[in-house]
Amino acid sequence: MGIKAVLPSYELGFYALILTCAVVYSGNGIFDASRDNVNRKAFRQGIKPGWHYFGRKMDAADFEWAMWFTSFRNIIIFALSGHILFAKICSMVAPQHRSVVYMLYGMLAVLGTMGRAYLMIVLSHCVVLYSAALAKQRWLCFAAGLCSLASFRLEPFSTWQNGFVTRTFDLQDVLFYGGSGFTIMRCMSFALENSERKEGIYSIIDLLKYNFYLPFFFFGPIMTFDRFYSQVSTSELRRKDNEMWNIRVQAFLHLGVIVAVDVFFHFFYILTLPADVKFVSRLSDWALAGLAYSNLVYDWVKAAVMFGVINTIARLDHLDPPQPPKCITMLYVFAETHFDRGINDWLCKYVYDHLGENHDNVVKELRATICTFAVTTLWLGPCEIVYIWSVCNCFGLNFELWVQKFFQMEPFGSMEGNMSEPMSRRIRGIFGAANFWAIVLYNVLALNSLDFTLLVAKRILLTGFPLSTLSIWFITYCGVQLIKERERLLAIEEGKRDKEKAA
Repeated sequence: MGIKAVLPSYELGFYALILTCAVVYSGNGIFDASRDNVNRKAFRQGIKPGWHYFGRKMDAADFEWAMWFTSFRNIIIFALSGHILFAKICSMVAPQHRSVVYMLYGMLAVLGTMGRAYLMIVLSHCVVLYSAALAKQRWLCFAAGLCSLASFRLEPFSTWQNGFVTRTFDLQDVLFYGGSGFTIMRCMSFALENSERKEGIYSIIDLLKYNFYLPFFFFGPIMTFDRFYSQVSTSELRRKDNEMWNIRVQAFLHLGVIVAVDVFFHFFYILTLPADVKFVSRLSDWALAGLAYSNLVYDWVKAAVMFGVINTIARLDHLDPPQPPKCITMLYVFAETHFDRGINDWLCKYVYDHLGENHDNVVKELRATICTFAVTTLWLGPCEIVYIWSVCNCFGLNFELWVQKFFQMEPFGSMEGNMSEPMSRRIRGIFGAANFWAIVLYNVLALNSLDFTLLVAKRILLTGFPLSTLSIWFITYCGVQLIKERERLLAIEEGKRDKEKAA
């Protein structure tokens, strides 16, 4: 029963109406809680004075958002503007040497921002991993890379290396661990691609060009070395039709989203409210479920904007960077769940797909997911909440395959074969709705706290049963069916494009 199963338009319209009403009702509960408790003592840390026009305070609990778009906005704009200027001049004068200019500007920017000691630490890790790459042994590349990554994620090695950086400013720790972590992942990609190269080896200059591309250096996303090398080595720089128009549209779209998020934070304190579990426990089941879901959507928006801004600059440099993460609203399977497409592509290429092959074997899939989440745990930084998050998502990914295999057995396989395609789609949507909330709960765990996640799970599954449980499940089912309809339309459009190309 494929993706092209069609449901009646009136049924889809009913689903859209139900979902819209539910979102408005849940949002109204969050709005009332935000408005009526703005002066609550427990919220003073996260709620700050907002825009004068609104006459309201705003939610400022997210350090990353404040860092990017308020505190260090001018510094970031200055550094990236310099990169754009020099890159443009080089692409016009000597496009064959543009990768060298990217590298030199990136190294100077890192030196000016973090100091000589930090630059030497990064270069030393690059040299160590380049030395491992010369052996062209995949296991050695992984061993050296994971040990280097662990030196930035585990004590006392992390504090020891950080101690060499004597500069003190608010952004130091974020830049230190961001730049070093992404450096190791890039160096591992370089080493693994070098081990796959049949003739010759890449030079250490190729590694430095790859690592010190400034837009990607501190915050990603990661573009695997093979893609970066092939794109940056091209001396004939040509743009596709309407490419500059699309870049301008994306830039203005990201600016609009930034403004919209700041406006949203004046009315919905979705980041500050979950900090007080005692308070949110008094919210209705609907408002609580909406609060958990909105936290996940916001984290996706933040990632999409952050990577979108960087990707816009990369496109100006004639690169094709990793796309922003898929909208969390469109996800109901664990296999597609991610918030950083660059890291996701890296893990899939070098670990998950390499070990899991076609992802149809239960044992191979279990081995692949355990290894993937082991690397992810080290990347995020081992701690209790990360361990729980990794175990939950590893289980969810495997459980999907187990359920799929179970229902392929008799008599379930024959039963589905005898169903109409729309009925099969409806039944799959019921399971997809349950999966959707598993994804929400497992990932809210990492974004908020264990106590908040347990409260949401308890209210939806236990104390809210059966009314809240079944009603939220049905509303989520409506959403899943709308997602499936969108996937169906996209599949049809893609099929038409393939036929046009073949003709």
